[in-house]
Amino acid sequence: MTHPAIEMYDYHVWEVSRIMDRLKEIPEELYRQEIASSFPSIAKTLAHIYIVDNVWFQTLQGAELADALNSSWSIREELENGSLPELETKFKRLSEACSRFLRAQEDLEKRVMLNNPYAGSRETSLAEIVMQIVTHGTYHKGNISTMLRQTGNLSVMTDYIYYLYAKQ
Repeated sequence: MTHPAIEMYDYHVWEVSRIMDRLKEIPEELYRQEIASSFPSIAKTLAHIYIVDNVWFQTLQGAELADALNSSWSIREELENGSLPELETKFKRLSEACSRFLRAQEDLEKRVMLNNPYAGSRETSLAEIVMQIVTHGTYHKGNISTMLRQTGNLSVMTDYIYYLYAKQ
């Protein structure tokens, strides 16, 4: 049986893929257009999701959160200004690496010390870090859906139940 954290990570990957496919259908100027939301554009929101996924993947592998934040944020401008196909390739590589890592773990309930520069230290499990990746991504993909609707475009259904149907 697959650990629930792996199942949720697979959902996250599916959800990113669905959003990416939808974004490939819109004009590039809309992808970069300034829109009043939690981030100033769809491109910047998607770059943020990637950066944070990368931060948490490095943390899962044992990196200190502060170090992972510094290395991941250093590529922010490159990601925000790059093309959607380039970012899609980066997402695929990252998600494949993370998926391999998660599936290789003997115990996703293993506790690790998380030293968060914003919130302090706490013990957490690898599975809880995965849930952080998933919930953070879902929140910001909702922002992207709202941005698409604000500009008169349709979004795409990414509810978990649709993922379950798609897997059948």
